[in-house]
Amino acid sequence: MKLLLVSANRERDPYPVFPIGLSCLAGPLLQAGHTLSVLDLCFEQDPETAVADALAKQHPDAILISLRNLDNVTWPDSRFYLPGLHTIVEISRAFGSVIVGGSGFSLMPLEVLAAVGADYGVVGEGEVVLPLLLACIEAGSDPSGLPGVVVAGASSFVPPSLISRLYSPERSLFNVARYHSEGGMANVQTKRGCPFSCSYCTYPILEGRVMRLRPVEEILAEISTLVSEYGVSYLYFVDDIFNYPPDFASQLCRAMKAAKLPVNWSAFINPDFITAGLMDDMLAAGCDAVEFGSDSGSPLMLKNLCKSFTVEDLRRASLICKEMGVDFAHYMLFGGPGETRETILESFSLMDELEPTAVITMTGIRIYPHTALHRRALEEGLIPETTSLLEPVFYISPQIKDSFAELITSEAMKRKNWIVPGLEINASSAMLDAIRMFKVKGPLWKMIKSLGRSHHRPLA
Repeated sequence: MKLLLVSANRERDPYPVFPIGLSCLAGPLLQAGHTLSVLDLCFEQDPETAVADALAKQHPDAILISLRNLDNVTWPDSRFYLPGLHTIVEISRAFGSVIVGGSGFSLMPLEVLAAVGADYGVVGEGEVVLPLLLACIEAGSDPSGLPGVVVAGASSFVPPSLISRLYSPERSLFNVARYHSEGGMANVQTKRGCPFSCSYCTYPILEGRVMRLRPVEEILAEISTLVSEYGVSYLYFVDDIFNYPPDFASQLCRAMKAAKLPVNWSAFINPDFITAGLMDDMLAAGCDAVEFGSDSGSPLMLKNLCKSFTVEDLRRASLICKEMGVDFAHYMLFGGPGETRETILESFSLMDELEPTAVITMTGIRIYPHTALHRRALEEGLIPETTSLLEPVFYISPQIKDSFAELITSEAMKRKNWIVPGLEINASSAMLDAIRMFKVKGPLWKMIKSLGRSHHRPLA
């Protein structure tokens, strides 16, 4: 079959993100004998015209649309993406079968499929089941028994199966150079699955709780190709947690050092599994910055968010970074269950003590179905059972809601290393666009060290 693969993501804050999930599907589809063309909407000024032109040129038998996110997960400045997806589907249906997938679709598959009007959907990992679905479409047979396949009009589907082998992305169909130029880095995934139980998190829902690791040799080959064929000099490891399992992270870093790969990189890490020894391995492999998913500096809030670590772990991990000269950022989530003025001020106080390069803060926590946070919001009566979660709904503790934005703004503006995207403190789309013009490599938050003071709605 002739297939058109469409990456629907147009979000560019803080970086344009290469569609690694869609690129992982390309290899299995090529192996199944399909002919592929790709349309990446991230850099298109007029997405509707781009879709119409690609369809008229390619005349595909089926159109595969990847939805990375439902929205930008930012309060109060929320951007909802489904209307744009609905328009793409409407344009595409005149040409062939329309199939929607991706992590955004998989969060609420029945609801998304009904909202956008596609013919089929693929929940979870599509590398194995998508070729089977296409074979059913080509043969005119019913695919509803395939795991993870949703058929238009259905009220249920067979749950998806986790694949045992993780596929390497097929990047040759995409504009890797532009992502590296405008985003400052290339993304690499080393594993899937998350065994942790953070109350709001969808990773275990999307990838399962069993960790599946890619062979180190395969990861090295991918990085080598990025360097030699695309001129990549900076990587971001997109794993939910790079340093878990610690032995695997150490093995990968030592292999990268031995291979003498000319790259620097950063990653998201868990403070509970970082040691001076592992950090040594990471630095030797080219790491120059790390990001902690800390969420809070309050012991009560860490417990309420079901985090696996303590405030003392945050202190210990931060000290390792400071002693070894590594730029580091802490990510905060304010407004969760039990949040009060006092717990928020605890977080500000702890960050003052730890002195990270940057603190990136999200205000309010996006509620997704099948999470512990969703169950708690229902139990507390904050949202009714009938609430649609397609459009962004945020948990903000009733104890702080009335003064929430004002408190965060007031405290963050006193500190030049705090970034609050939703409240546009040291961050705005215009500011990020301006910084990207300087072709910065690596995380933009590292540049916050050059700020003389905090800015509210910079370059707005």
